Amino acid sequence: MSIRMLSVIVVLTLCCGAVASAADNQLTDEEKKAGWQLLFNGRDHTGWKCNNGKSIATPVEDGALLPYKSGGYIVIHEKQFGDFVFKCDVRWEAEHCNSGIFFRIEDPTNPVHTGFEAQVMSGKGTSKHDFGAIYDLMATTESAGKATGEWNTVEITCRGPVVNVKVNGRKVCTMNCDDFDKPGLCPDGTKHKYHLDGKPRAVKDFSQAGYLGFQDHGQKVWYKNVKVLALD
Repeated sequence: MSIRMLSVIVVLTLCCGAVASAADNQLTDEEKKAGWQLLFNGRDHTGWKCNNGKSIATPVEDGALLPYKSGGYIVIHEKQFGDFVFKCDVRWEAEHCNSGIFFRIEDPTNPVHTGFEAQVMSGKGTSKHDFGAIYDLMATTESAGKATGEWNTVEITCRGPVVNVKVNGRKVCTMNCDDFDKPGLCPDGTKHKYHLDGKPRAVKDFSQAGYLGFQDHGQKVWYKNVKVLALD
């Protein structure tokens, strides 16, 4: 095979690969056919607001949502979802950084005690409060985050009471809400934070549908390629 012919094949291969993928904040043809919904257009806050009902004060930055100084505790999408697969990319620049991806929020004015949080966190820990954990409920099985400054892909799947979290393609956390049947307690007997009206909650009683959102925890954290596939 001539060098020229080989070069042509390489170029065609790269072009085909480019067609198969999508630019930031867009869906591929395959995703569209499968029923994925793009929740963030990369340009403005269409479909998004603060959990207190206010408009988001922080502008879109480099094609990414920025919850930092948004004017609320989290920025939420206007739609509610029950069973779904959710994906987004996230990055931060501070060495000590904290944010979170909230899901199945029952009451937007009280997301801390009426919704779940997939922890977004710098560091290499594997506790209930590290990157990929379901905050205060289920620890990660491994640290799969990339170095500070790099983009990470997070995928959350909810099917009935079962929640799975992937970080950069690796499943790091699985939780069955039905195992959390005692108010204020995890299955291992440790206490969790969830209370409502002054009383501890049983996680198995949480709503299996609600809002999605990103937390402002005092540091700049960027989110892009935000999409969801609703499951029957």
